[in-house]
Amino acid sequence: MSVAIEYLEDRVVATLDQPERRNAIGQDTIDALHALCADLERHPRILIISGSGGVFASGADIAELRERRAADARAGINAHAFIRIARLDLPVIAAIDGYALGGGAELAYAADVRIASTTARFGNPETGLGIIAAAGASWRLPEIVGRARASELLLTGRVIDAPEALAIGLVSSLHDPADLLAAAHAIADSISKHDRAATIAMKRAIAAPRDRHPEIDLELQAVLFESPEKERRMTDFLERRKR
Repeated sequence: MSVAIEYLEDRVVATLDQPERRNAIGQDTIDALHALCADLERHPRILIISGSGGVFASGADIAELRERRAADARAGINAHAFIRIARLDLPVIAAIDGYALGGGAELAYAADVRIASTTARFGNPETGLGIIAAAGASWRLPEIVGRARASELLLTGRVIDAPEALAIGLVSSLHDPADLLAAAHAIADSISKHDRAATIAMKRAIAAPRDRHPEIDLELQAVLFESPEKERRMTDFLERRKR
């Protein structure tokens, strides 16, 4: 099994689980991610993505990539899977330990929240292999760390360590490898205690392009303002403040 799936009440933990391949992302992994997305589209839950064996994902499967041709590139095999992950209703948390390179880095970029271990390493070495990072890095990474920084990383293929990833805003926190998954669950706990509809709306607002604002914010807020859950939560807040 290329991806081990653990279903919990309010979340799913998906672990890339081919340590003998350093969790390289091949067609089997992409198929498993599509199947997982189909399930989460039907039954939305928070998603935590991690890797086994001290590696998040070492990249795409180079043996497969070498055999691909123009039609495969235009099919966007990895790109469409990562877009589907990014579009899930509820937040996606990437818990990155060890190497996240090439397609593995692009999978991490598709998450809403990225945290890393102190041993994490990030990089996009694609141009050194005669291709480009075409599964989201060219547009997601500039959105995350800024165009100047992203350009330098993508054009040089330089691998950065965990402290630099934190410094440039690629990840939001660093943890000992043994504590990384627990930290991801703590973030999921914090998200899960909030209103589900508001969380979905907030994610949609964050993901919307700049020219959709402020209209999308106001429309999403209008729906929430009519929600019984908004009434209940605000009443509870006011009652607690009176005590």
